Amino acid sequence: MWTVCVPGWAAAVVAGALLLYGSIDVAYFARMMYTVAKARYFKKKVCIMDTTEVEAWCLVNDIDTLLYHMNNARYLRELDFARADFYERTGLYANIKAAGGAVVQAACTIRYRRFLKPFTKFTITSKAIFWDDKTVFMEHEFIGPGGFVHAIAVCRQRVIDTSAAAIAELLLQLHCGGSCKHPPEKMPPELELWVQCNELSSARLRAPTAPLPVLDTTHTLGCGEMVPAAVE
Repeated sequence: MWTVCVPGWAAAVVAGALLLYGSIDVAYFARMMYTVAKARYFKKKVCIMDTTEVEAWCLVNDIDTLLYHMNNARYLRELDFARADFYERTGLYANIKAAGGAVVQAACTIRYRRFLKPFTKFTITSKAIFWDDKTVFMEHEFIGPGGFVHAIAVCRQRVIDTSAAAIAELLLQLHCGGSCKHPPEKMPPELELWVQCNELSSARLRAPTAPLPVLDTTHTLGCGEMVPAAVE
């Protein structure tokens, strides 16, 4: 009969590793540190109007119970790494912190167009599509082989205790002296509709017993036409 002797220190290491992996998402934090370090020290700094890219793979720990494609929740997880890369390379996060502010994600909507199969390499693009004093709106695309956009997400990054518009303008001046393309002056139509949807939801949650504003839907909307203002 075989007897296996395991040193006490080895047993302690194994037990510690199991406890660590069972308590926190080690892979997430390790990858986040890698993403931030790579963006900070090894990637080129970019303008806040530029589009950044990060590459990733759909691995076995990303697939759903059908074992056929990437789990829907994993797309949102991947956005954390894409956003961290954008923050570091543009200097957005560092300048918000330097101004005494903070940034949190206030809303996110994702649309899935085609699933990503296991062991597929994909690219996530990130760009700022609009900002105001309180918010930076970002758009992300999941681009697979052949350039097909498998999913597209819109995120609302709420900036606290400082002005997002002032920080963005500062970054434009620091990076390119205002010589890059001009920032958007108004929201894209689809973004404005999305913001209206979020505001209606917020109003309902703040006053669940109060009547909601009623949108004027007496006429059919054409392509790109905005929803009329709410009628009290």
